[in-house]
Amino acid sequence: MKDKKTFADSIDPNSAAGESFADLFQEREVRPLRLKPGQKVTATVVGMNEEYLFLDIGGKSEGCLLKSEVVDNEGVCTVAVGDTITPYFLSSKNQEMLFTTRVGSGAAALEHLEEAYASSIPVEGVVKQEVKGGFEVMIGGRTRGFCPYSQMGLRRVEDASAFIEQTLPFKITELSQGGRNIVLSHRAVLLEEREARKAELQLSLKEGDLVTGTITSLQKFGAFVEVDCIEGLIPISEIGWGRVEEVADILSPGQEVEVTVLKLDWQADRFSFSLKAALPNPWEQVESRYLKGSRHTGKVVRLMNFGAFVALEPGVEGLVHISKMAKGKKIGHPREVVAEGQNVEVMIDGVDMAKKQISLALVLAEAAGEEPTAAEPEEDYRHYMPRAKAGSAKSGATLGDLLQAAQQKKAKKR
Repeated sequence: MKDKKTFADSIDPNSAAGESFADLFQEREVRPLRLKPGQKVTATVVGMNEEYLFLDIGGKSEGCLLKSEVVDNEGVCTVAVGDTITPYFLSSKNQEMLFTTRVGSGAAALEHLEEAYASSIPVEGVVKQEVKGGFEVMIGGRTRGFCPYSQMGLRRVEDASAFIEQTLPFKITELSQGGRNIVLSHRAVLLEEREARKAELQLSLKEGDLVTGTITSLQKFGAFVEVDCIEGLIPISEIGWGRVEEVADILSPGQEVEVTVLKLDWQADRFSFSLKAALPNPWEQVESRYLKGSRHTGKVVRLMNFGAFVALEPGVEGLVHISKMAKGKKIGHPREVVAEGQNVEVMIDGVDMAKKQISLALVLAEAAGEEPTAAEPEEDYRHYMPRAKAGSAKSGATLGDLLQAAQQKKAKKR
């Protein structure tokens, strides 16, 4: 028994131009798949003539696609036999399964607008001009549609002129008055594409990954960053190792940054990232850079009742205890000696790597010509005070008298 011809064998590129698509399938028993209008399929191009591409969509089913949808501005076909494409099922007519990549690019666009609206198939349109509330869009070269500002992109339209004369895909969100009232949305197409990419990204992206993103907006509590098809927050605490007062001092919209993925919540669509974690940890060099007794210049960043915190570098702070802030002088609060924002010279008193703590002593300049020294705790003179005998009145001696008596007592012992 002679084998039946395959679908590809039945097509002669040199002679099929005058044949209808139905004629090409008369030699085969075709059992087409049951597809719904608007359903997206994966198809292989198995042949073409001057008007159509012929598609194999599997399951002994074939279809056709207007060739005009896949030609460039110079009329050159952009696909070849054997290529895989992903068109939308449009309709079945005269035993032919018609497919489209996007309604609106060919002469038959107008008769398919109702089907595109009902099936949520994208239509292709050229943005012609800005009008009140949005844009005028031409579909198929002669059908007018309207796209509101809010439906032109995923974010607010800042420069309307950037869209003029662009050819873009749209979804029809409203079609009435016999096609005289057509409302379009480019945003709906972008959202659909983003959801498809998000499903793919969910399989590969994981917490701890180092990724590249673009800053989209700044807030007091941090910055939003777009990574591939998702947008998440960089909390202000994760922007840098040092203390960040103003986000705008470090980041700006449109800036490209490397961030580490902190948390991925795909169900709630909430994502967080860290700029700090993608930067070198300054504490890795602290032990070798800040040796005990070495002196450094730092900035007072915070005052507390017990002392002052001094930033030695972004992410590395040390504490000057109040007892090491004034040589020979008792103070009630650190503000009597230093102020926030002041640059001071300090000496490393100790480093605790486990607790990430650095103890500092404030370096004070003494008399002219003398080397600066670290501040020492105020000397306690109370041990010079004589103990009053029981029942006796308090001594009327001054502190100077007591010091002089103590010195004389030491001289006698010598």
